[in-house]
Amino acid sequence: MSDFKRIFDIIHHYRDNHAKPIMVAGRKGDSWKTMSTDEFVQNMDFTSKGLLAKGIKKGDRIGLMSGNRPEWNMIDFACNQIGVATVPLYPTLSVKDLGFIIGDSEIKALFVSNRDLLDKIKEAISEQHPDLSIFTIDEVDGESSLHDLIAVGREQDSVDLSVHNDAVQEDDLLTLIYTSGTTGTPKGVYLSHKNLISNVLACQHLVPDAYKKSLSFLPLSHIFERMVVYLYFSKGIQIWYAENLDNIVVDINEVKPQFFTTVPRVLEKVYDKIVAKGKDLTGIKKALFFWALNLGHKYQEPAKNSLWYNIQLNIARKLIFSKWQQALGGEVKIIVSGGAALQERLARVFWAADIRVLEGYGLTETSPVISVNSSDDSGVKFGSVGHVLSNLDVKIAEDGEIMVKGPSISKGYYKNDKATQEVFDQDGYFHTGDIGELTSDGFLRITDRKKEMFKTAGGKYVAPQVLENKLMESPFIGQVMVIGENRRFPSALIIPNFEDLEKWAEHKSISFSSREELIAQKEVIEKYDQIINTAMTKFGKWEKVKKFVLLPKEWTIDNGELTPKLSLRRKVILEKSEKVVNEIYAGEE
Repeated sequence: MSDFKRIFDIIHHYRDNHAKPIMVAGRKGDSWKTMSTDEFVQNMDFTSKGLLAKGIKKGDRIGLMSGNRPEWNMIDFACNQIGVATVPLYPTLSVKDLGFIIGDSEIKALFVSNRDLLDKIKEAISEQHPDLSIFTIDEVDGESSLHDLIAVGREQDSVDLSVHNDAVQEDDLLTLIYTSGTTGTPKGVYLSHKNLISNVLACQHLVPDAYKKSLSFLPLSHIFERMVVYLYFSKGIQIWYAENLDNIVVDINEVKPQFFTTVPRVLEKVYDKIVAKGKDLTGIKKALFFWALNLGHKYQEPAKNSLWYNIQLNIARKLIFSKWQQALGGEVKIIVSGGAALQERLARVFWAADIRVLEGYGLTETSPVISVNSSDDSGVKFGSVGHVLSNLDVKIAEDGEIMVKGPSISKGYYKNDKATQEVFDQDGYFHTGDIGELTSDGFLRITDRKKEMFKTAGGKYVAPQVLENKLMESPFIGQVMVIGENRRFPSALIIPNFEDLEKWAEHKSISFSSREELIAQKEVIEKYDQIINTAMTKFGKWEKVKKFVLLPKEWTIDNGELTPKLSLRRKVILEKSEKVVNEIYAGEE
């Protein structure tokens, strides 16, 4: 395994050491379409040959715009084994950003999953890229498809792919991943085979050798899920790809994975649904549920829990937490959470339920993992993002910023020397833009998100995500964004968890005919005022959320308010909420 030098070496290792009847599977409506190792590798090789026959060569770039499916990785490997770099395109990208990325990356061909995305691409390229070859993964009438390309490749008997494999070097470009563009023009992050391979090898300890099955549902266009899927392949693990997040609990129960990755928002929703079911219980069952839940919130790192606590925990696991396991397929043991800060109470309660949630930290530019907790009893510290990977060097700058150096760090931004120079110091350390500290026992903590921090009119710095995480502990808050840059005090835009709020309102005999009418009720406003005051108790006076507004419509990826990893697009939300924000601060400035 240490012989891996290029990403496609992983697939060759899988073929030679882990070949199986089901290597990957993709959701097709109500069923799953499986693919064996032989099928996957054959189609990968035929795709490579088809691309070569179409004039694609080493050093070219190819776009890939699709949701999660086996073909995504198959196309990716087909490209990188002939020295062609992939440019992932989020299906939710705006037409404007698509046009920029296609032009900036100078892609020669593009794969899209279906008719809808094909139409979007055609609108983006317009008259500017008449020679761009487009292949659809699904069959679309009148369009060239992946199936057609594979048929072309099948006829190329004389092509020796080993020659093309040998020409690929570890420092060659593997992929250009463009930033989401929330702060301006997207930047293409340059990642080599070596960058990704080094991260895959450094994360081997996360997945036990005995594990056989995983589920992939976070976007493969994001480097977090993509690297983890490479990790799965390197361990010989079977991968099942979910179409989207809409039916993720159903998919988990059908696949019964032992391991998957997620973002905190998904875990929060799972937790809220479990608690909601607990509230519907009655009598002794309800009492036992909340006894176990409260016990779980007190869970400490394994070595710190007392004998009496562990006795109680064993009872809670048998009576209550075993049902949590069943709700997630019955086999899951490890969940890796990334992309945003995880509520500490969620990590504690899931560990108590014997589902080990491992919070990690990283960026696209770091391929991505910098640090991560492990499933070992001594490898976790709640409230931290784990130990720094063994092949990386992290230092904390004088202003508290986390700096990192090592083989998984990008060499910079494509065709953007100015931006590249801004993120590296004179010793080659990369500026993460986040504030943190290393504990005495070697765990990394993120204390502030430098890029999201703002300064109030009084000159005090506020870290909004810390406040948001605290507010999100309430089951009545579905989404929240703390604002207040250059204002006298922080405020919050809140999307209620309407399922819980409506049940509470019915219990209180509060009548309403719409969400707008519900959030305008005096009793509801008072309820949220109480929630916020309680949550802000331990924060400094300058940090406390003083005012809030309840909004009726959830922020979504499709509407542009969330990134594909479900992080807030703060600039977009602020622009859309300008009128509401002005009303919050009217007369206060």
